[in-house]
Amino acid sequence: AGGGIGNYLCYGGLPKTDRREIESYFFPNGAILNRNLDAVYPVDPRDPNQVQELVDHSWYEYSSGAKALHPWNGETKVKYTGPLPPYQQLDMNGKYSWIKTPRWKGNPMEVGPLARMLVAYAKGKPDVKAAVDDTLQQLGVGKEALFSTLGRTAARGIEAKLCVYYLKEFYDLLIANIKNGDQAVFDGTKWDPSTWPKSAKGVGAIEAPRGALGHWVIIENAKVKHYQAVVPTTWNAAPKDAQGRSGPYEASLLDTPMADPNQPVEVLRTIHSFDPCLACATHIIDKGQNKHLEIHVR
Repeated sequence: AGGGIGNYLCYGGLPKTDRREIESYFFPNGAILNRNLDAVYPVDPRDPNQVQELVDHSWYEYSSGAKALHPWNGETKVKYTGPLPPYQQLDMNGKYSWIKTPRWKGNPMEVGPLARMLVAYAKGKPDVKAAVDDTLQQLGVGKEALFSTLGRTAARGIEAKLCVYYLKEFYDLLIANIKNGDQAVFDGTKWDPSTWPKSAKGVGAIEAPRGALGHWVIIENAKVKHYQAVVPTTWNAAPKDAQGRSGPYEASLLDTPMADPNQPVEVLRTIHSFDPCLACATHIIDKGQNKHLEIHVR
């Protein structure tokens, strides 16, 4: 149970050398569709035909009337049409979320440790393949178990185990560099603002603990003109699109058996397997009153 959509996205993480050298990543770049581990597609967050955001079921609107926008062209224009609290239920046929709906080549995608492990496994990365196969053997299950709440939870543990060995490798490289006289703690070649271009367009895409994290920026006249971010929980907690296709959270809960509907621990267990962070996915600021939200816990 809890398998969800069966599509997985990884920008690539933990580069051994330069971040631009994708092939050096411990966690390789790629996308998997329909649980097919025999095909991994390259992911390019700069490509407007790959990463897009929709707002069909989100409390936003695009002034251009566009149905989908790449983050470089994205907008965050609030248009709340939901009920006033208190309310019992949201209308899922209309807009019902503060989270946008990101898509990769039009597909809903799951991100996170399971996506990283599956992409690396499908690409034949030896250490990941050995760790995943050993886990499946100890659990007494086949590869199909990876596409589940169990698989998602196991992937987090497998990744933690692998990262211990990666950390040792990075540490050894660090000590070797220090012994060779390289004691620099950062790359200062582009530190001087006077050397920066007055206009630029950039993207930073990386694997955060919860999954694929992207930041897109446009600079004009040495000032930030446009900035958009698509964080891991935006991918996973996204509402439906215009075709009615659910995001990973929603899809993973469909047909979930519950021993006691009044205590739906099975639902909780599946959502927890994503390690959710809604505060990451949605940021709301009242520019008019300049007040921050205050929460008092007693």
